[in-house]
Amino acid sequence: MNKDLVFIENKKVVTDSLTVAEVFGKEHKNVLTDIRKQMEYAGDEFARLNFQRGTYQDKNNQARPKYNLTEEAFTLIVFSYNTKEAVQAKIKFIKEFRRMSDTLKSVYSPSYMIDDPIERAKKWIEEQEQVKMLEQRVAEYEPKVTYYDIILKSTDTVNITQIAKDYGLSGQALNSILHEEGIQYKLSGQWLLYSKYQHRGYTKSETQEYTRSNGEIGTKLHTKWTQTGRLFIHQILAKRDILPVMDLESDAS
Repeated sequence: MNKDLVFIENKKVVTDSLTVAEVFGKEHKNVLTDIRKQMEYAGDEFARLNFQRGTYQDKNNQARPKYNLTEEAFTLIVFSYNTKEAVQAKIKFIKEFRRMSDTLKSVYSPSYMIDDPIERAKKWIEEQEQVKMLEQRVAEYEPKVTYYDIILKSTDTVNITQIAKDYGLSGQALNSILHEEGIQYKLSGQWLLYSKYQHRGYTKSETQEYTRSNGEIGTKLHTKWTQTGRLFIHQILAKRDILPVMDLESDAS
């Protein structure tokens, strides 16, 4: 199996029904039946908070239903899967939920909420860098624009070159790595995610204008990465022992 057991989507640690079916050796349609039954038993509020309906593309490129599951939802669904292999699989999922939850906290929590002193210090440095960048942007605007206005205008996305720079790579090199990993492909000049990654909130498409040789204005789509996608890229690069420059410099000091 060449995929993560759990992942982060919309700032939640989740798995999905496809992964559950694959790991536990179940037909996906049967897992969907289990999910719908538990949603009915659990009630509307629990279902709304812990089950998120989505779609995926099957081998015939047809849209099919799937569900994202929080750890609580996952526990309900697999409660009755009690073979020796199923129990071992549950343990792996539980460990991954815990690990990814810790990762999520370190990414989205303010520094004062992080227990580990080293991670807290790293997060504090990151926060200070973000403040300096925002202060620079504020200084470039007219005085009437407030700090709050700048925050509201933030899209919270970055391009591939910005991410690559953190690792001492070029944008072209990082795009090639993501292509080799089976994450994205190029179509009409734009890098697009393969179907199994499309609904995880990793990217957003941004339209940019350009001037054609005949003077006409054309438009082109560019892929930008969300902070969730940025974390996903970090995990992919870590598997290749490619670490951020900041971490390498910290280790060397």
